[in-house]
Amino acid sequence: MQKKPSRIFLWIFLGLIALVGLYNLPPIHSRLSWRVDNLRTQVKYYFNPPDEAIFEPSTPVPTSAIVEPTATFTPTPEADILSTAIPTLTATIVPTAYPEISRLVENVVYVDQDNRWNYCGPANLTMSLLYWGWDGNRDDIAKVIKPGAADEELDFIQRGKTDKNVMPYEMVDFVNEQTNFRALIRHGGEIDLLKKFIAAGYPILIEKGRSEKDYTGKVAWLGHYQFVTGYNDVGENFIVQDTYNDGPNHPVEYAVFEEGWRSFNNLFMVVYPPAQEEEVLEILGMWQDQNWVSERALKKAEAEEKELESNDQFFAIFNQGTNLVNLQRYAEAATAFDRAFALYAELGQEETQRPYRIMWYQTSPYWAYFYAGRYQDVINLADNTLNETISEPTLEESLYWRAMAEYAAGDYTSAFADMREAVRLNPNFSPGLFYLAQWGVE
Repeated sequence: MQKKPSRIFLWIFLGLIALVGLYNLPPIHSRLSWRVDNLRTQVKYYFNPPDEAIFEPSTPVPTSAIVEPTATFTPTPEADILSTAIPTLTATIVPTAYPEISRLVENVVYVDQDNRWNYCGPANLTMSLLYWGWDGNRDDIAKVIKPGAADEELDFIQRGKTDKNVMPYEMVDFVNEQTNFRALIRHGGEIDLLKKFIAAGYPILIEKGRSEKDYTGKVAWLGHYQFVTGYNDVGENFIVQDTYNDGPNHPVEYAVFEEGWRSFNNLFMVVYPPAQEEEVLEILGMWQDQNWVSERALKKAEAEEKELESNDQFFAIFNQGTNLVNLQRYAEAATAFDRAFALYAELGQEETQRPYRIMWYQTSPYWAYFYAGRYQDVINLADNTLNETISEPTLEESLYWRAMAEYAAGDYTSAFADMREAVRLNPNFSPGLFYLAQWGVE
């Protein structure tokens, strides 16, 4: 009678081994792994809700401690958030009429992100390139811009699933370095400017926020890329190719479009053949001038702060910090982010979560605090992001900035470990590779 319980435990143990073996079979693993990951994430978030994690900036350091960017500490490709060098302009903005009240760019090949993890970047960039005759697909792009951890013996699709976001500069670099086409990014886009591009036959890729109910029943905010291919002034909407839920030729009202676009400082990306660069620059007009764009976007964000509330007001203040970073006014940017995070701590209505994913997609606060000499704030913000807001610490950008701050503070052991991990997670992460080489670290 005493042997029966041990036999039962033995059979349970053997059964568990069999289940693990079956789960690791490729056909079964590919179908179930995302469900297991979702369950693990939900369990962690149940006990540690990510929208309850609060970052509290420290007391600002004196102005004398502000660090001016140097060759040693200037991040390389990640710093190029306003890509493509274009001469500074001084002329005033000249309105350019778009000829029709409605326009739809033709010959767009729709691409979705189905059966892939966090694939809106590769899918949307694929549409942008296919429009101009590129011969490739979404996986060709993903192999370069989200290759996945180097030490995992999985195909790149499985490896890249923990990469929560592809940065805009990564997509621009792919176009400019891996294809025969060109691409540029600007913040501070406006609805009329998008219409001008679409009327001239240039579809536009934007980064925006979207809100949807998650497993808790609350409305959650997350980032998303979207391909804009048409507009209709009668219906007052854009036509977008949505790779996620909404599908091809989906109308989005201008006001709704602007609300989502605001949370990424109205960032847009243009892909074009090199032979048509002159036309692209003519359409850009004053948006060729990086400083003009940032100053204009800063004033807009300051006005929006007074008009908006809740999460939208948080994004307006956050955008002020981003534009000040783009203007290299780092101390002012740090102060703006202090205000943004102070408001963030007050948010969190019963039905709407705080936008806790913000640091997955945008790294301007790291820039501001680092170059303001506030290294501990960089480290604390990265700790909060990596340990509290995400199921696994797989954000190479946060690891990178924590390493930069640790190095600047003299903690070389931690800096080397974090930078190595950033490069392990993304072997193509050129800023991390650059500093490991500079530091003489294997």
